[in-house]
Amino acid sequence: MTRRWLILADDLTGAADCAIAFARRGATACVQWGEAGPGAGEAVLSHDADSRQLGPEAAAARHAALAERLHDPDRAVFKKIDSTLRGQPAAELAATLDVLRRRMGGAFAILAPAFPATGRTTEDGRIRVAGRPLAETELWRRDHTYPTDALPAMLDGAGLTSTTIPLATVRAGGESLRAALDAASRASAVAVLDAVEDDDLARIAAAGLALDAAGLVWIGSAGLAHALAAAEAASPAPARTVASGPGGTLVVVGSLAAISRAAARRLAAGTRLRHVPVAPDWLLDAGEAERRRWCDSVAARLAVGDDVLVEVAMGEAPDLAIGSRLATALGALLAPAAPHLGALVATGGETAAALLAGFGVDGLALVDEIEPGVSLGVTRGRIAVPIVTKAGAFGSEDTLLRAVHHLRAIRHEGSPT
Repeated sequence: MTRRWLILADDLTGAADCAIAFARRGATACVQWGEAGPGAGEAVLSHDADSRQLGPEAAAARHAALAERLHDPDRAVFKKIDSTLRGQPAAELAATLDVLRRRMGGAFAILAPAFPATGRTTEDGRIRVAGRPLAETELWRRDHTYPTDALPAMLDGAGLTSTTIPLATVRAGGESLRAALDAASRASAVAVLDAVEDDDLARIAAAGLALDAAGLVWIGSAGLAHALAAAEAASPAPARTVASGPGGTLVVVGSLAAISRAAARRLAAGTRLRHVPVAPDWLLDAGEAERRRWCDSVAARLAVGDDVLVEVAMGEAPDLAIGSRLATALGALLAPAAPHLGALVATGGETAAALLAGFGVDGLALVDEIEPGVSLGVTRGRIAVPIVTKAGAFGSEDTLLRAVHHLRAIRHEGSPT
């Protein structure tokens, strides 16, 4: 793989599940955040802007600043967005394109947010989840910032002109698809492309890469990242050996998504694991001595090699407004357990970011993908342990169980397989 990439993401798990697409095919790939600079060694630099919870103006300003600081003309740009349109993808994209137009004299975007392997598809310029319109799903009801799930309307609200390229044109591929993309490029419009299967994304990647347009920004989720990586290196690279830390695996579930909660229940029902639910009120209000005793008990279990599941018990009607406070409090609470970790599993980008901050981790070197949207890496910074990250709404009820088994194999065999 000769092309180098800059991935700008709005949360940590998204930064990882896009970058792993390239790492699986032999590219060096890292995830970073905060004030980290442009780097030089890695072929793929994926930066978590941590903007999912910001308003449109603040999210746009953060992405503009990152584009100014991290953009390199020798790197292709991939703007990672949430496959269910959480956060502020339109404002972030508009800000990124503004910077690139000033720096390069022009910019053009290809938007294909489908991730078929996780049930996200795009038809008629709208996202579907497991065949249902996004606007009819639990994900949309719980967390959305746009009045409609129509991608052209979302872009229009941020002042971006778009053109929708239907599935029939995508599947025609070849010259028809290249001509449609070229017309959008000349009009400086965002090309919104339908995709229902992985082969659709492969056609989009091939056609867009053939254009080799200056200032081209790719926009999508990990589905498009995998298509782009495969277009340049079709065969996955051999799995790399990974070393674990001294103790057991810490699994932390902070996501509100129903599938993550089901996966936690499935994992808790297994053997060789300690399940530790944490009530939000206790997490925010417990005294220092009580918190220290709680963490000491978790650390003691990890130290003797036990796996521990810590789950924020949100109940039936969770208060979404305190999500950030809970993640921060959880990261601080678990920080003293860092020296006893053998490995880590974190669901939800906000939860993962808070944990890693508490553990003194300043980056991730990506290694492999356990299943679509579930990445394996190694932490950088104060500790170096295997870590599995998963977006809250990805996976199945067996995903956490598979992740823990995967990490047990690493602990006993030094292998991710």
